[in-house]
Amino acid sequence: MTVPGVDSGAETTPGLARRFACFLYEGVLLFGVVMAAGLVYSIATNQRHALVGTGGMRAFLFAVLGVYFVWFWSRHGQTLAQRTWRMQLLTRQGLPLGPGRALLRYLLSWMWFMPALLALQVSGLKGTAPTLAALIAGAVAYAALSRIHPTRQYLHDLACGTKLVDWQPAPKL
Repeated sequence: MTVPGVDSGAETTPGLARRFACFLYEGVLLFGVVMAAGLVYSIATNQRHALVGTGGMRAFLFAVLGVYFVWFWSRHGQTLAQRTWRMQLLTRQGLPLGPGRALLRYLLSWMWFMPALLALQVSGLKGTAPTLAALIAGAVAYAALSRIHPTRQYLHDLACGTKLVDWQPAPKL
């Protein structure tokens, strides 16, 4: 089956450096989403201090990020960063994702961060430097794991039956 906007003859996995650049760009874009959502939460809950209600804020931001990713992946097969870096998310069969599979991918994509966050929790380390070092080391290690699989997909893509492929926009007539 042909998917609009995807050249089925050139369905290759983007290189690791390009995927990591997209990952970083996604973080820049999500900064604005998180700041706006945090403002809405703070106003709605009358939060006056940053350390009050952090559990509720985290849960709210987790849900907002979930809505962001599920909406983009199930509607367009790509987030704004993925569109910029010319990548598209499809099922293993080359079809667009439904909301259920997009939600599963969102939940499983936290494997990027969970080992590092658990290591910080177990070790008792606190502060910006140890947290940043653990998250960067964890993300680099997780990305490097994609080199093991023949199609170079991430573990969460393998687990939920999706794949990230090169994308070219349809030619304008």
